[in-house]
Amino acid sequence: MKDYIIRLEQPQETHEVEELVREAFWNIYRPGCLEHYVMHCLRSDADFIPELDFVMECDGRLIGQAMCMRACIHCDDGSMLPIMTLGPIGILPGYKRQGYGKAILDHTLARAAELGFGAVCFEGNIDFYGHSGFTFASRFGIRYHGLPEGEDASFFLCKELRNGYLAGVTGEYSTPQGYFVDEASAEEFDRTFPPKEKLVLPGQLW
Repeated sequence: MKDYIIRLEQPQETHEVEELVREAFWNIYRPGCLEHYVMHCLRSDADFIPELDFVMECDGRLIGQAMCMRACIHCDDGSMLPIMTLGPIGILPGYKRQGYGKAILDHTLARAAELGFGAVCFEGNIDFYGHSGFTFASRFGIRYHGLPEGEDASFFLCKELRNGYLAGVTGEYSTPQGYFVDEASAEEFDRTFPPKEKLVLPGQLW
């Protein structure tokens, strides 16, 4: 892994970072992707955390990014417990599987802990995120909104950023509404980028 810099995203880099995210997610979960438009929308969301909006620079170019949003757990006792969620978090295809993703993830989590966030929940692959201390959210008594009891929840992960922050907590997590975007608007937004071929590939979710 080559030397890199992790720093806050700058306003003039907005479009470049959206291009990065588009490249990182293109044809991964669906033909094409929505993540660059999701990021575009989240930046103006009230729950966006600009202090946790990072880019990674290597070889004089931006190769990775991570952004975070405020979220909460709807506790079974009726209270709301503030937490945060991650994403998009992406690395350019030519730099994947070299440790850069874990590096920007760990940097983001460490900074989030310094800022006082107690825990993070989000959807991801335990095979990757487990290396950074994530485990299944069900082990903390946290359920995923709308998922029937007994359904596979192995995609729903959690990590305490403060020891004991989730002790005794049971409740439900809902993905912040900002992550749900209109696909027609996403298509229109995507046309402002250079054309790329959408492919149907094995392993895609949609």
